[in-house]
Amino acid sequence: MQTDSPARTVQVDGLGAQPGSGMQVVSRALHIRTERGPQFIDITADVQEVIDGAGIRDGFALVFSRHTTAAVRINEAEPHLIADMEQMLEAVIPSCNDYAHNRYAHAEPVNGDRPNGHSHCQHLLLGASEAVPIAGGRLMIGAWQRVFLVELDHGRDREVIINLVGAWGPGHGQ
Repeated sequence: MQTDSPARTVQVDGLGAQPGSGMQVVSRALHIRTERGPQFIDITADVQEVIDGAGIRDGFALVFSRHTTAAVRINEAEPHLIADMEQMLEAVIPSCNDYAHNRYAHAEPVNGDRPNGHSHCQHLLLGASEAVPIAGGRLMIGAWQRVFLVELDHGRDREVIINLVGAWGPGHGQ
């Protein structure tokens, strides 16, 4: 069981304004290729890299999935726990159940889509975003906490938006 695939690619795109002095908002997009569902992909270092690149000192990062079948959650990156969480998602909302969404939305798959009613239902339990405080330019997560993109469907290209809200150091971004 891996939390991160070596084949995974992450691309960062800039959106919105560049930071200046004082309170600012900056948005960045991470493009991530997933391999399977469920899959917990640790994006903590990617989020921190966006923070470092933007130069934010204090504030918060809102980390948001633009998909209804991929969630963003904070938890521990221990491999056995991740296996337990993947197993829990399948036990609570099994992929093999009969979902109306599968019968109607995927009656004739388009562009390789496959039945994914379970993915939408699992997402409802997990959610689309996490807000994480930033102090001194660092994510203020606990010793064992990591930020995950949770793929609930099948492997595909995903986009995670990171909005940074806060204060930048003097002269940064000028």
